[in-house]
This record gives sequence, structure tokens and C-alpha cells, in this order.
Amino acid sequence: MNWRDLPWRDMRKVRFFHLWGGFWMQFAGLSWPGRLATRVATWFAPPYKARLYLARMTSKGFVAPSAEIHHKALRLGRHVFIGDRVIIFQEVGGGPVEIGDRVKIFGDAVLEVGLGGSIRIGPDSRIHRGCQLVAYKTAIEIGRDVGIAQNCAFYPYNHGMAPDAPISRQPADSKGPIVIEDHAWLGVGVIVLDGVRIGKGAVIGAGAVVTRDVPAGAIAAGVPARVLRMRHGVGDGERVHTA
Repeated sequence: MNWRDLPWRDMRKVRFFHLWGGFWMQFAGLSWPGRLATRVATWFAPPYKARLYLARMTSKGFVAPSAEIHHKALRLGRHVFIGDRVIIFQEVGGGPVEIGDRVKIFGDAVLEVGLGGSIRIGPDSRIHRGCQLVAYKTAIEIGRDVGIAQNCAFYPYNHGMAPDAPISRQPADSKGPIVIEDHAWLGVGVIVLDGVRIGKGAVIGAGAVVTRDVPAGAIAAGVPARVLRMRHGVGDGERVHTA
């Protein structure tokens, strides 16, 4: 429903909310005065996705007052949305986190880098609630217009398992970066491990554990994930739950 179709009194309220938010969002930013301005802008704003309009009001985007940012090399594109309780954290030795134009990162997601790890998210991608992107040793690279459903987890590293030392003292290692190409879609609870590339337009079913590459245009599911069919193919492949 378009807000212009609302009853007159409700339309006045919506217009007030937009004017209020628009005024304060022009002062928004990652500095403490900018964070304060964002907090004031949300006083009359509904929660969750209903706050997306605030990110559209300024090229500086919207970073929720409850989001925790601890990163010296964070690069935000235009009109980014970072939701409630999102954590962006840089451990010692962590590299950049780059978030492209119009990216949406919803509540309780964690983006963490350390020991040479980095994260790059391309324009128009969506990271939904509770996702974990933890990049150590190497990179997590997410392309343009990628959809990542709730509670997905990306780990481009692993711990050694040599028998002569406790696991807590094993060094981290990696088979290589995680790369998610443009327009891919990952269902709820997908886990992606180190050295994996998911091709352009691929679909990964809910709950899959992806341990090897998935080609462009493929539909994959299972533990470990396997290709069921191609999106452009014809066949009686298994039903894939993505959300």
C-alpha cells in the first residue's frame, strides 16, 4: 500500500515522520554527533525494515543507534542500511570491510575480520538477521545483488588438528577465500566454508553446508551441498527449500 493512499490523518503522521527523519538524517554519520543525530531521527520511526526509508534520505545511509562499530578501515557506500545490534568488528591484523551502495545488513548480523581477513559486499546485496561473516586469514567477497537469508554463516578459515597440541593452540589455516558471485541466493541457515566459490545466479537450499564450488546457475542443497539441477535446465529435480 502506498502511503499516499492512507486516510488523511495517517498521511499527516507519515509525512511528519519523513520530515522529522529527513531533517536529522542530514547530520547522520559514524562520528558521535552523527550517531546521536541518527538516534533522534528514529524517535518516530517504526522498527526493522520500516526504517529503510531513513537510509534513502542521505547518501551517508543509516547506521542504527544500537549497531556496534569497532573498525578503523570501514568503507560505506551510498545509502547503506545497517540494522539494530549489527556488530562490525576488527580484530588485530584485520583488513578492510567494504560495504557497497544500497547494501542492507539487518539486525544481529556480525561482520568480523582478523589476521589478514577482509570482507567486501557488492551493491544492492542483502544480509539478513543473525548472519555471521567471520573472515580470518583471507577474504569473504560477496558480489552484486546477492540475497543471504537469516542465520547464514561464512568461515573462510579453519583450525589445524595436529595431534600434538590442544585445538585452542592450533594455528588457523585456509583453503582460500569465500566468493559469492552476483545475483546468487542463499537460503536460511546456509554454512559456507573456506575455499568455496558460489557462481553467478546460483541458489543454495536452506540448511546446506557448502564445502566445494557451486557452478553458475546451479541449484544446490544438502550436507554436504551437491548440485541438484541447473536453473535453466529441465528435469524432475528435488524440491529445494530456500527460506
